[in-house]
Amino acid sequence: MNIGIIGLGDMGRLYAKAFADAGYQVCGCDLPENRNRLEEELSPYHIKIMDSGLEVSRICDLIIYSVEADKMLQVVAECGSSTKYGAIVAGQTSVKTPEITTFEKYLPADAQIITFHGMHGPGFKPKGQTLILIRHRADDDAYQRMLDLFTAIGSDIVEMNDYHEHDKIVADTQAVTHVGFESMGTAWKEAGFFPWENASYIGGIDNVKILTTLRIFSYKAHVYAGLAILNPYARQQVKRYAVSESELFKLMIKEEEEVFRARLYRARDFVFHESRKPIMLNDSVMKEFSLSQKPEQQKPNSHLSILSMVDAWYHLGVNPYDNLICQTPPFRLRLGIAEYLFKNEELLEESIVTALYDKTIRGDDLEFHSAVREWSSIIGHGDMQGYKRQFNDVQAFFDGRLEEGNKQSAELIRRLMSE
Repeated sequence: MNIGIIGLGDMGRLYAKAFADAGYQVCGCDLPENRNRLEEELSPYHIKIMDSGLEVSRICDLIIYSVEADKMLQVVAECGSSTKYGAIVAGQTSVKTPEITTFEKYLPADAQIITFHGMHGPGFKPKGQTLILIRHRADDDAYQRMLDLFTAIGSDIVEMNDYHEHDKIVADTQAVTHVGFESMGTAWKEAGFFPWENASYIGGIDNVKILTTLRIFSYKAHVYAGLAILNPYARQQVKRYAVSESELFKLMIKEEEEVFRARLYRARDFVFHESRKPIMLNDSVMKEFSLSQKPEQQKPNSHLSILSMVDAWYHLGVNPYDNLICQTPPFRLRLGIAEYLFKNEELLEESIVTALYDKTIRGDDLEFHSAVREWSSIIGHGDMQGYKRQFNDVQAFFDGRLEEGNKQSAELIRRLMSE
């Protein structure tokens, strides 16, 4: 099976190299201005660079569209009619509803559609990483060839037959996960400080929050914009997160302790009842990874971002442990720190009391509240350009620490996942 990849960006190149290393014949294409750089990088893997997606489509047994989600329609409309007879066609976007709709519209009826989603960023090789394989329109032989392909590169394959199920889970594991961390980054930017220099953000949970936020902002805006805006299930879930955060923030301002505590304990009992298999993040590992120079100055934190997420899961009726089948490292870390907080009664009580009565962190929580509202509004209006602008502004604020944060977060993820 010879493989063609249309779009040799970060993820396209990552999988092209993995396929070539596994012994497959691989070719691909990208924008003309990238050709010389790609030929230099990929020639050691014997990956041939073609002039266009039309050429790739004509000759390949498997054609993978690895382009930005908001460019998928344009590229498939241009190249789809040239698809080799009986070829398998896949997409590498994180949102499958618009992708499948586009394939059904522009691909020949004989094309076999088996799409996939690698649940990791370009910083991780496919080997050992979760990969969702979705059989949409294909015979048994074609599907087996796809299973063999991803087995050969060492992917941890999760099979699905319904792309709607995929998009619902991804709305939680990616879109809402990213909005939570993006809102933290926005809040810190608007408050005008780096969190590792503030005593309220020193400690195990906050080390994970900071490093995951920096990890997200070290990547490209279009990845997250497509996930949030093109996924038909993301808006509903992001809206619920914003509502949960707003309602909890109002209870904090009014110091309605009884209602606030009862609401959080109800959410805790729904999400973290004892039949769940815990993630059990290692406390000593979390404390080890810090950008702060003064860990001894740690102060209590309300952890409003985490309280809001667990409350949103409760109101959505979502079991986040079920969604681990489509887990990403940031989602696993988010669920892990939520579990760490809610299953430690002393820490949860400290968070509740801090949220209600500690005025020294109220200003930070107000910035977070405003940031969640802003991100929710951008996503609710489907404002792709607004999303990218907001993302890039925050990214610029943290620019000097993104590389270090990404490096530390990768090691943190490796250590916590291997515990």
